[in-house]
Amino acid sequence: MCDIQLFKSAYVDYQAAVTLYRAPFPDEMFFNIAAYHLQQCTEKVIKGALECVGVTVPNTHRITKLLQMVSHHGANLIITDWVDDHAEMLSEWEAESRYNMDFVVEKRKLDKAVVEIGNFLEKNGIQDTLRTELQNEAAREAVLNCLPKERRLCSAFELNCYYIMFAK
Repeated sequence: MCDIQLFKSAYVDYQAAVTLYRAPFPDEMFFNIAAYHLQQCTEKVIKGALECVGVTVPNTHRITKLLQMVSHHGANLIITDWVDDHAEMLSEWEAESRYNMDFVVEKRKLDKAVVEIGNFLEKNGIQDTLRTELQNEAAREAVLNCLPKERRLCSAFELNCYYIMFAK
């Protein structure tokens, strides 16, 4: 069932990752947990977009597999080059960062991931400010008209997510 909950959860995962990343005295554990949240953020955005085009999403954390599904099913999602090029690394972060006590996320990779996943969210309008496509009142109204009346009074974030659902 497609709704905006996965997008909201992804955004919270990103905010958690950034908070951990910016901790005043971070150590390797902070970085590993931040990496996990970045992977979860990416996974949830992709799964949310797939659900919005009617795909039953398998129980997987493999970003590469999910990206293939986006390509095959035409989900309304912009896959950035960085996410595409680093899908394997992100997939590794899901389990390794939590269960392998010898695993350490390299800070330089985390530095880049924080920026690039932020870009991925922004390009897909998963943000608190109204996405560019919805700056036009007619476009905004078109999305709002897809919603039941009780859902039409929504935040910019929610409207951005509804755009992903109804843009096609």
